[in-house]
Amino acid sequence: MKKFAHFNAKTLDEAVSILERYRGKANVIAGGTDLLGQMKDRILPNNPEALVNIKSIPGLDIITEQGGFLKIGTLALLEDIAHNAVIKSKYSALAEAARRTASPHIREMGTIGGNICQDIRCWYYRNPDNRFPCLRKGGGRCYALDGDKRYHSIFGGSVKEGCLAVHPSDTAPALVSLGAYVQTTKRKIHIDDFFQVEISRTTVLDDKEIVTEIQIPEPAKNSRSAFLKYAFRKSIDFPIVNCAVSVTSAGGQVESARICLNAVFVKPYRATKAEEYLIGKKITKANAERAGKAAVDDAKSFEENDYMVNAAKALVTRAVLSCAE
Repeated sequence: MKKFAHFNAKTLDEAVSILERYRGKANVIAGGTDLLGQMKDRILPNNPEALVNIKSIPGLDIITEQGGFLKIGTLALLEDIAHNAVIKSKYSALAEAARRTASPHIREMGTIGGNICQDIRCWYYRNPDNRFPCLRKGGGRCYALDGDKRYHSIFGGSVKEGCLAVHPSDTAPALVSLGAYVQTTKRKIHIDDFFQVEISRTTVLDDKEIVTEIQIPEPAKNSRSAFLKYAFRKSIDFPIVNCAVSVTSAGGQVESARICLNAVFVKPYRATKAEEYLIGKKITKANAERAGKAAVDDAKSFEENDYMVNAAKALVTRAVLSCAE
């Protein structure tokens, strides 16, 4: 690993000040489960010159209900989120997503802020020593287009319609389904607007902006949410496909729905056609299956990853059914 400076920030203002000083050449570190692996393998053309540790800043690991919102500090551990009684009872999609993320040891280190800001896992992008200088690194091509794309996007690409690398987070689709907001040191961003695809970047955060808190509106009493994940192993593995659904019903009919798939597109994928189909209908097996089909109507899969279309369809169907009254 190349040498770097390390700072233990005592306040958010200090952390931002250090980031400003390094002008895009410093990274924030919390759990470090993603960043340190990147740096050890030297997957990017340039490693950060400095790391700004925010674990030394008090008060960023809260989990509390306040003012009609569930507020989760950016340093809240995934393991704590998974077992929090309030989250399990009222925001069950998020609790289950956190529980299904990685392995117990990683959940005891990984934070909610890090999980939604993590980098892509494409094996060309992640190959050690920057062996494949791909589009997401500012290179000239997406190697997956002519290579192995078993776990790549089934809804098209990005970065000039080239990169097929998918967003790997488990908690992100749960937060999308629950209509969350992301508070940063600069602004409050709706989760639908938080994710972005650019060179070495998966969010809209600028180089000196830090996530401080996740805010989730308190759900209506007649709302239910669910999260399902398809992976080869029950722990450790990143998702091949995951899905989160939140449904509000009245009189046995769906009033509103938010359905999000992930690991199928370059950022979390709102299945709006499935949402629209469900409005005004009862959640039955037939309607859930039709919603699952609608969720993948716009799929553009390849022969190698066509199985992901069926997986996505099945997960949406099952998640919707689990939200029935």
